[in-house]
Amino acid sequence: MKSKFHLALPVLNEFKNLPKLMERIKKFDTSNFTLWVCVNHFEHWRDIPDKAEQIADNEKSLAYLSNLEGIDLRVIDRTTKGKGWPRKKGGVGWARKTIMDAIAAEADSKSLIVSIDADTEYPSNYLSAIEKAFKNHPKAYGLALPYFHRLSNNEENNRLILRYEIYMRNYALNMLRINNPYAFSALGSAMAFPVWAYRKSGGLTPVISGEDFYFLQKLTKNGEMLLWADTVAKPSSRLSNRVVFGTGPALIKGEKGDWSSYPIYHHTLFEAVKQTFDLFPALFEKDLTTPMDNFLKTQFKEDNLWKPLRDNYKDVSNFVRACVNKIDGLRILQYLRKEQESMPLNNNQNLVDFLFNFYGQQMDEPFKKHFKDFDFEGTAVCFLDLIREFMFEREMELRKKHDETIM
Repeated sequence: MKSKFHLALPVLNEFKNLPKLMERIKKFDTSNFTLWVCVNHFEHWRDIPDKAEQIADNEKSLAYLSNLEGIDLRVIDRTTKGKGWPRKKGGVGWARKTIMDAIAAEADSKSLIVSIDADTEYPSNYLSAIEKAFKNHPKAYGLALPYFHRLSNNEENNRLILRYEIYMRNYALNMLRINNPYAFSALGSAMAFPVWAYRKSGGLTPVISGEDFYFLQKLTKNGEMLLWADTVAKPSSRLSNRVVFGTGPALIKGEKGDWSSYPIYHHTLFEAVKQTFDLFPALFEKDLTTPMDNFLKTQFKEDNLWKPLRDNYKDVSNFVRACVNKIDGLRILQYLRKEQESMPLNNNQNLVDFLFNFYGQQMDEPFKKHFKDFDFEGTAVCFLDLIREFMFEREMELRKKHDETIM
């Protein structure tokens, strides 16, 4: 039986991107889907002159969608006067939640929700590849799909997106290498999950920004997360300040030379995370020192980290699951950032150390020579792209290997 898909698309200032997206959607190799669109902005923007252009753009999007043919479409209007978001409940997180809650209220539990963005390119096999992934792993709670940012004709912008993507891939490769359950890369434009998993996990939490990360983390705490499908989403590399953090804000900060929020974490820091997670079964029996103890005690403001979990969970498997849920992806990121501050090496050296330590044998000599005196700022963009492609290929191998271990 073919899966029914529900595509969840938030729209803000995307009129120019919608026609191209619709043409791609019409080329999907399955037509068994409904497209849900939430065109949205804050109501109080009507009192802000600088927002007039975005409001007008949204109104054009509504008009375009109202005349769209050839697609099973549902439109949620949070744009028309009187229907915009209130000040404290709005933004892309609320848009995604509003769409997905509407889908979950109506759809069959086995249907698949596919989160998409208007500025992302999707190949024709996108839905069929997602369907195959879930048919091979029917108990999986979600799928963080492979991605590959598109480059533009602007060399400086390309340098920024490649720097950001290399940051993402360094993190993902190391998390996959240590077999950590939070090894997903969170992109709202590249994730999918069954309706039953959405309901069972309590749905998406509409935070100001990073709703995709927090939702995939929530799914991971409930069950297994898939990381591979035989397809690739291709997000835009545009600069955007519509959210607090993510690709757009990263590029804006990077343009000013500020990559402090997106460091290339040294690979040894991930060993400390692995050692801590490996100790979870033994911690069921007694307290032991873990490499993350000092950070965790400070973060949770408690000296006794494990006894409360022992008291609540009387078998090893549930205790370990409780530990994994407590030391989650957010805590890992906070730990890495804190420890990175005291590392003597810089981002350039951290990347070189990682690639040569773990993938040196897979590099040919001409490729290796380019790393002499490597510098993100001075290296040619074409070589940064080669690094990105090399890391992408290694990541796809590990993503696929990861999913092969899931039932």
